[in-house]
Amino acid sequence: MKKKALILGITGMVGSHLADYLLENTDWDVYGVCRWRSPLDNVNHLIPRVNKKDRVFFEYADLNDMSSLQHVIGQIRPDYIFHLAAQSYPQTSFTAPIDTLNTNILGTCRLLEAIHFQMEADKSYKPIIHVCASSEVFGRIPPEKKPEDGIDEECPFHPASPYAISKIGTDLLGRYYAEAYGMTVMTTRMFTHTGPRRGDVFHESTFAKQIALIEAGQIEPKVMVGNLKSLRTYADVRDAVRAYYMLVTVNPIPGEYYNIGGAYTCEVGDTLNTLISFSTKKDEIEVVTDPERLRPIDADLQIPNCSKFKAHTGWEPEIPYEKTMKDLLDYWRDRISRGEYFLTR
Repeated sequence: MKKKALILGITGMVGSHLADYLLENTDWDVYGVCRWRSPLDNVNHLIPRVNKKDRVFFEYADLNDMSSLQHVIGQIRPDYIFHLAAQSYPQTSFTAPIDTLNTNILGTCRLLEAIHFQMEADKSYKPIIHVCASSEVFGRIPPEKKPEDGIDEECPFHPASPYAISKIGTDLLGRYYAEAYGMTVMTTRMFTHTGPRRGDVFHESTFAKQIALIEAGQIEPKVMVGNLKSLRTYADVRDAVRAYYMLVTVNPIPGEYYNIGGAYTCEVGDTLNTLISFSTKKDEIEVVTDPERLRPIDADLQIPNCSKFKAHTGWEPEIPYEKTMKDLLDYWRDRISRGEYFLTR
């Protein structure tokens, strides 16, 4: 019987790329959970297949509504569940902490309860579940406490935002359900990952969008920025979803947790300089610090040690950093050239 994958958060950057990967590299049917108001920009190219019921299907549910989650799990009985849905923007969590905690912690609990309920009702049902936490759980690590070989799985949590706190809850819930109920749940802490379809609230994507708007003559040649000194290690989103596929298919171990990330580390300011170097207006662009883009606390030493995950699966990042950034800039150029309008944020 054909396998079924359920992606919560299919309309996001990662979820949409994961759907693309599964459709291209497996024969699985792909079910994506959407809220009724979810923007479909990232999955617009899949809509013809959805309309034809050609291996990809949209299901309506919400992490904040238990009955909808129970309905989706009970109706589909997916073999693989990728929990990627979240309030995913750290900056927003400072002004909306309760929504962030409710969606990310209680929403994850509702989902795992819905799966557990189905497993109790049908003892033959044994799905493989990926719960996506975040590298933000490690937060603000003092330089003297940063592991010499990068942040490994046992590095203490020191969250620097309500979002990070919510992802600690997500991480621990995944491990709890594996240990308490024998569910095959693995959690991941993916470090910065980006590429086409990245939301414009994230630093490298807002840089790229602003540069594309400057090239199109729609805004002044000024790129507004926040903290440019934070260190980030970048992975391409297309490498990230390949890692998630390997997570659930290469000897999945209940309760395991993995750090996953790219191979290129630099300051946020270097990322900005890379994107500007690709621009036709690079000699005209001015960089301006916008106080509203600064976090009250910043997670500023995001360098992963991914040896545990690599040893277990054989995964390695393949897409060069420069290609990731060029593709991100071209993504925004393409959308702007099609006459779309965007907030200047």
